[in-house]
Amino acid sequence: MTDDRRMNEHKNTNNLRAASISRRAFVAASVATGATIFSSRQLRATTVDQKSSGPVPTAAQLAWQRDERALFLHFGTTTFTNKEWGDGTESPDSFNPTKLDARQWARTAKATGFPAMILTAKHHDGFCLWPTSTTKHSVGSSPFREGKGDVVREFVDACRAEGVKPGLYCSPWDRNSPLFGEGKTYDDFYIQQLTELLTNYSDIYQLWFDAANGEGPNGDKQVYDWPRIFALVRTLQPNAIIFSDAGPDARWIGNDRGDPSMANWSRVDPKAIPVPGFQGPMVNAMLQSGHANGTVWRPGETDISIRPTWYHHANEDRRVKPAGTLVAYFFQSVGRNSKLLLNVPPNREGLFSDVDVAALTNMHQTLSELFADDLTGGVKQNWSTTGTNTGTVEIDLGRPVRISVIDLREDIAKGQAVARYVTEGFVDGSWQELSKGTTIGYRALDRIPQVEISRFRVRVEESADTLHPIEVHLYAEPLPGAGARRPGLDL
Repeated sequence: MTDDRRMNEHKNTNNLRAASISRRAFVAASVATGATIFSSRQLRATTVDQKSSGPVPTAAQLAWQRDERALFLHFGTTTFTNKEWGDGTESPDSFNPTKLDARQWARTAKATGFPAMILTAKHHDGFCLWPTSTTKHSVGSSPFREGKGDVVREFVDACRAEGVKPGLYCSPWDRNSPLFGEGKTYDDFYIQQLTELLTNYSDIYQLWFDAANGEGPNGDKQVYDWPRIFALVRTLQPNAIIFSDAGPDARWIGNDRGDPSMANWSRVDPKAIPVPGFQGPMVNAMLQSGHANGTVWRPGETDISIRPTWYHHANEDRRVKPAGTLVAYFFQSVGRNSKLLLNVPPNREGLFSDVDVAALTNMHQTLSELFADDLTGGVKQNWSTTGTNTGTVEIDLGRPVRISVIDLREDIAKGQAVARYVTEGFVDGSWQELSKGTTIGYRALDRIPQVEISRFRVRVEESADTLHPIEVHLYAEPLPGAGARRPGLDL
């Protein structure tokens, strides 16, 4: 689904199963001094913050990660042919969602806590969901809206009407176009398609690219002109986040299992993956873990489907992931310094199916209830550095409280530093270890067996850059099956 590494792995099959990647990169060093006291709601520094020596996010990258969640919508002719990957021979006549309601998609996203959506404007089969001038293999040749429909237009208009950010995916691999494999001739064709998408639909929040690259209808392969593609996006949509395994703004996390590495840096070494689809010894580790000494800021996006596959198949209605599993993926993605991209495919009517909407609704309700009562609210958090790359934040809760979720955050606007930490609670008159981890970044979520404590502290044992105060939130609402760090709930 995302690049040619997986495409080759799944050749001659319609089922996508993500490849497992387990290698990690981990390096750490560096400095921090000073002392600060802050509350969980507002930091009040008593010393001047030192600047990060490493990369920091742009305003767009910072806003992108703070969204935490987005929906991915795989939709096209393969929705109607019951395939996973189309081969480009599908007839446009097959595409006819008789009840398509993009406002239903956008209302669902907004109501269930997803601030953004990404639509497959074109997948590998080459079928375009907008009436492009580049090919007849589009909605303009379909019975949808009597050949006058434009799914991309309805999608972006619905997003803006509901206050949801619209993103688009336009596959560079085109199994329908006879130009595929013809070098610059195909490059010009693809650039024209992107130009239409980037100029006709106002501001686009994110452009989602993969490096999937197989044979075209003539048996040829194409070498993609990524510098030209990225330059076009920067020119026409300068505020859009560009996603691919090589970024440049956000990276694929390395698998489709919703499973980033426990150590996950937003900092990466761009030489390890210079272009999408690059093969090399450092690729898997860099995708999964980033690098503590990375020179560019490229946070990870974790993708997973609500169903076993990416397009809607009615026979999978009973296999939609339940709310508990979706909550676990939230912990496993957002709670490991990543962003969750959850695929929810529209059905043949052009609607989210009721079972998918119910799972999203229950997921949102569970998370809302879990994070409703922050036990650190209004309580001072006392931060101090204890060495050149260590520090401690300690909280006196003033009373015994029961907790089961620990929520740690760095101020990533200043970079990412923490490389190893331990959390402890004051239990029965002594400090006891509650959890431990490596990176924190935007957010680290630790689920623990419920325990009653009166005081809490985090010890940062190693950092890779200037160390800034760590923000702590504690929650008492247990989740089903609580007990494992960064959970295995229903997985």
